[in-house]
Amino acid sequence: MKPDKDRKRDSGPSVRVLRVGEQVRHLLSDILARGDVHDDILAKHPVSITEVRMSPDLRHATVFVKPLLGKEEEAVLKALRTNTAWLQKSVAEKMSMKYAAKLKFLSDESFDEASHIDKLLRDPKVARDLGEPEADA
Repeated sequence: MKPDKDRKRDSGPSVRVLRVGEQVRHLLSDILARGDVHDDILAKHPVSITEVRMSPDLRHATVFVKPLLGKEEEAVLKALRTNTAWLQKSVAEKMSMKYAAKLKFLSDESFDEASHIDKLLRDPKVARDLGEPEADA
């Protein structure tokens, strides 16, 4: 009996893809925390690697980053993109993979979106609508 191909497409990333993405995230976090990258901007601004999304073939990694307190985000992204080749090489040396994943650094907007949603939910008009309905007397 053949496996259902449509079911596999809808199931999301495989366990292996998720595991490799998490391993890349840990390696990049360690490299940046130790200060192995010789860049003045990265030395001044601690960077949080919030998520790494791997492509299904494990050749591309989208790395979501957020500088501490969100300060000078564009400068930090530029510094990471400038040092991409060195970071790819460092990650590849520590992983036993057939191919070294190409890294692409993007700003993590999820924190901004979450605070925007929180702000909307705290709006008095929305809070009133979310409250319990009044009992008829």
